[in-house]
Amino acid sequence: MQSKFSNIRNDYKRLSLRRDNLEGLPLLQLKKWLEEAVETEHTEPTAMTLATVDATGQPSQRVVLLKDISDKGLTFFTNYLSKKGQHIDFSPKASVNFFWAMLERQVRLDGVVKKISAKESDAYFASRPRESQIGAWASPQSEMVQDSAYLNKMYREFEEKFSGMEIPRPARWGGYVLVPHRIEFWQGRPGRMHDRFVYQAAKGGEWDIFRLAP
Repeated sequence: MQSKFSNIRNDYKRLSLRRDNLEGLPLLQLKKWLEEAVETEHTEPTAMTLATVDATGQPSQRVVLLKDISDKGLTFFTNYLSKKGQHIDFSPKASVNFFWAMLERQVRLDGVVKKISAKESDAYFASRPRESQIGAWASPQSEMVQDSAYLNKMYREFEEKFSGMEIPRPARWGGYVLVPHRIEFWQGRPGRMHDRFVYQAAKGGEWDIFRLAP
């Protein structure tokens, strides 16, 4: 029996990717593609799927928002006690994936996740909307709760607690940076003959670049 989903497919024809179009450094290439995704008004262009693994070897994924790209890597923020935070404590190895359907592109990055400094986390937390700051205090992220009324109660309590004052960053909340050692750029092409290029970290801070079969 054929599924109603089995015939859903698109033939990607919009763009191509050539070796001589690539930047020498992978994070510069990623920044270039991100800027193009923003320019095309792609929905949530900085959204990336983060994959981590727990102590049993079970992978888990969720979408997080990229907040910075630097020479170090990709920065995102979360609750350190959340499920993803616990996974990272167990194993710092992680992977992220961007997919921009409007541009028929995706990027996959494999690397190691590290906490950023408390100073950097403080600076970003201070830039967040006040409602989001209160939410970081009110939500025991990833824990079981009885109902939404409990969460609303917690939010109101912290809203009252911090009334008329600056809200400090909770110690359990902050940033991570994914330091990649492998980055793949994928551009959809007709007939499923997609363009795929991989940057692989080499000695001395250099990167090897090679093409993969689709």
